[in-house]
Parts: sequence; C-alpha cells; structure tokens
Amino acid sequence: MTALRLDDFGQYSDTLRLRGGQRVTVRFVEPRDAEALQGYFRTLSVGSRYNRLFGAASELPRNVLDDFVDVGAGERFTVIATMMVGGVEEIVAEARYAFDADGASVEFGLSVADRWQGHGIGSALMKNLQCRAAALGARRVFGDTLRSNSTMMQLARKSGFVFTQHPGDWKLVRFERHIDAEPHQIPCASWRLAAASRGLLPASLSN
Repeated sequence: MTALRLDDFGQYSDTLRLRGGQRVTVRFVEPRDAEALQGYFRTLSVGSRYNRLFGAASELPRNVLDDFVDVGAGERFTVIATMMVGGVEEIVAEARYAFDADGASVEFGLSVADRWQGHGIGSALMKNLQCRAAALGARRVFGDTLRSNSTMMQLARKSGFVFTQHPGDWKLVRFERHIDAEPHQIPCASWRLAAASRGLLPASLSN
C-alpha cells in the first residue's frame, strides 16, 4: 500500500447500522484521539481489559498507545467506532489490525465498551474488518483470544469463524475465516482508500 499522509486517512470512514437502528462511525484513529482512546481503555471493566490485553493493566502503556495512533506504520492500523451520545462523540469500540503480505492475511483484535456490549457493535465491526482485510489483499483474517473469553469466542463463532489450536500458547485459541468475496463486493471506505492509493479508482470516486 502506498504511503499516505495522515490527513488522507481522515477522509475514509464507514457508517454502520446496528440492530436497533443506531448509527456507528468506524474511522481510523488520529493523534488527537490519543487521550480519548486511553480514556476508553481506562473505563473498560477489569475483565474486558484483561481479555483485550491478555493481562492485567489499568491502561495502555505509553509506547503501545503511541503505536495505536501511528496509523499505517508497518502495515498496522487502528480504527475506533464512535457514536454521538448526548451531542458528544464517544468511543464505543476499537480494533487493531495488521497486514502480512507474505501470508496474505490480516490479524486483528478488538474490544467493545462494556455498556455497549449486546447491541451488535462487535458483529458489525467484525464484518467491517473483513472488508478492510480484503482491501489490503488478504485472503484470510484471524484473531487470538483467551480460552476463558467466552464472549469473544461466541462472537467469532456467530460471525462465521472457525477455531484452531494456537501455535504457541495453550491459554489462547485462534479463530480464522477465509475471505471469499472480492473487496469491491463488500465495499467499505478502506477499500476505496487502498484502490485510490493504487490508482484503481477514477479521481471522481477517490475523493
């Protein structure tokens, strides 16, 4: 993927519809979101944070937070899902994904704010991540979770992922799914971004 300026990323976001009709915006994180993202992690329950970070932590370590907001570096990307709550943009979920060109795969991890779990945000975000993976040229998308994380395992199973043994840690389980559709068949802003960067879209469609 051609290197893009950060302000280019800001043009590309997706609007998802939840089961209850609410609108959720999924966009690339920006440096200005750093403190809000940190605040989001601090407000997760102890269990949700443990499941997301695979260990006890009250917040993201500073170096990890810096990596999260450095979008595109090393083919790694962070998106946040936001909703307008009381007239204020609130982060309700986040996801981090990394593209491996050699393996034609994308690895991802995500979390949903405790108060917003059960509203369909996780399922919608999983579908969006598959489009983002396809946009990068991936044919497989996968994630790892703790064997004790029944919520994530249920979400993955519901989203059509299959489970395999984790290659290096018995405490984890891997879930993966093959991407059958071409990226333009499951359009999302990330596909438009990738296509525009490669000159595959007319100028009128890349803005």
